[in-house]
Amino acid sequence: MVSVAFGVAVGVAVGVPVSVAFGVTIGVGITINSWRPVLSFPFFIVWNYLLNRLEKGRNAKSPCLLRYHSAFWDELQRLHLPHLDEHLLFVIENNPVEGKAALEYLSTSPQRWAAQAAQIKLDARSLQGYADVEAIRKAHRSLVTSELESEISPLLRIFSRISEDVDAALNQASAYNQRLLLRDVADELNLQLQNFVRSSDKYTVRFYPIIKSWREIVTNYIDELAKITELRQEIDSPYIMGNPIALEQEIFTGRDDIGLRIEQLLRDRRRPPLLLYGQRRMGKTSLLNNIGKLLPNSIIPMFIDLQGAPSSASDHAGFLYNLAREMEKSAKKQGVTLPSLAREVLQSDPFTYFYEWLDKVEQALEQNTALLALDEFEVLDNAIAKGRFDEQDVLGMLRHLIQHRPRFKILLAGSHTIEEYQRWASYLINVQVVHISYLKEAEARQLIERPVKDFTLRYEPNAVERVLQLTRCHPFLVQQLCAEIIVLKNEQDPSIRRLATLADVEAAIPEALQGGGFFFGDIQNNQVDATGQAILRFIAVQGEGAIVSRQTLLQQFPDANITFSLLLQRELIEEVDDGYGFQVELIRRWFV
Repeated sequence: MVSVAFGVAVGVAVGVPVSVAFGVTIGVGITINSWRPVLSFPFFIVWNYLLNRLEKGRNAKSPCLLRYHSAFWDELQRLHLPHLDEHLLFVIENNPVEGKAALEYLSTSPQRWAAQAAQIKLDARSLQGYADVEAIRKAHRSLVTSELESEISPLLRIFSRISEDVDAALNQASAYNQRLLLRDVADELNLQLQNFVRSSDKYTVRFYPIIKSWREIVTNYIDELAKITELRQEIDSPYIMGNPIALEQEIFTGRDDIGLRIEQLLRDRRRPPLLLYGQRRMGKTSLLNNIGKLLPNSIIPMFIDLQGAPSSASDHAGFLYNLAREMEKSAKKQGVTLPSLAREVLQSDPFTYFYEWLDKVEQALEQNTALLALDEFEVLDNAIAKGRFDEQDVLGMLRHLIQHRPRFKILLAGSHTIEEYQRWASYLINVQVVHISYLKEAEARQLIERPVKDFTLRYEPNAVERVLQLTRCHPFLVQQLCAEIIVLKNEQDPSIRRLATLADVEAAIPEALQGGGFFFGDIQNNQVDATGQAILRFIAVQGEGAIVSRQTLLQQFPDANITFSLLLQRELIEEVDDGYGFQVELIRRWFV
């Protein structure tokens, strides 16, 4: 009809015969793209069927016949071409190079369904083939790279997350902590099994046996770890060095006073931003991971590690997307579900859409308060200094949260004061500092003698006192030394294995110094300058508990007043009467 009307219009100007011919030509051109794919469909089915049979006879030998399939040259065909997914899957399995290229092409073509169907079968077979925990821990690597957004994407994300959790559990140094985290994985698998049973989704039937198999593998491995430990009569080490203590780990000890102080400041009507300040390895991140245990249920901690994805983003959209994702993940651990924020929404106007998302977050919080805990804020400052993020936009956003969104509280954590970062000081006014330092003696004793329930190692009283003397209740050093004591005891005869003596503590010191080398090396190389190192070595060689007079030090190191202030600020030395000495004996021994 359109072509006839167009022909009549042209006929008025150039004559009827020419216009009719012209109109018919255009009409045929317009309609052929509509009826040709339907008319040719039966012929292509036969053609593609023959290619599939020949392909199997050739075992997908290069060059594959799949390249001649109509899906690769007939872009107008919208109808699903039968058995294309089977043909594609056969090539992938027998000729991975050409199969992968075909998969990538089809994933953006009108026959995208075949790429998705083949990928689903590949992922299902792959997941089903993981027969032990070592295989399961690696599954997320392939799932992340091969996953096509499809109907089973939520299922694949479940398996990927479980794989990551298994990997994190097996990365734990001790069998005890491996079992502890794997129990949480087993609980998650049990929960997902229940969800699969209740689900009406057609794909859960295919993936139910897989998640059931994973649960059995993880549960059996937990039992094996327990049997091996019992058979060897070994002492399980619950101590965690190098990594923060996670929410699920029982060993987190004390810090009630800091929790109370933070709670008091959060209730301050002036809504001041908070800075959790302390030296490295004092347990700042562990505290933030577990702060929900110390605060009322009405305060929802949202922990953000700025060393991770947020600060490594290339632009504001990436930064805000990663920030929102970490907030969502952290809130979920506290039992609060936040709305999702899609990355593409942020591309055109990131901060506007982020503020709109915060409006939805406030609704989800109901009467609760969100504690936005930003760990390692110095990393974000470094990203701003390099020009990846705009200072006014990012820090202005934090200031806006403090001033105009009373449901959000801001807590920064780092090993520097705000005054050392002037750009932060100008945006975050009236920052209240919460200092985190050594454990209280009672807390350190608990960490030594009763770090977890049913701990099998006992200490002689003088052995406990010696650990306290050597570490000054430094949380990392207590764990480092006690972990080495357990290693030492597990090498001894079972008859004396489960009682730690003063001699055991002394014998474990060299191994603790070596095992904690990254901690001591950071002090030596990153926290003090050459003059500071020289001062620390001079004091160290004077012996345990030695106090060197200020006058003596100034004779050796003239004009070192600023260095003394820095060493005091870093909590490496302390002022005693008119002299200086090491705060921690193990640190002194490192500098000897």
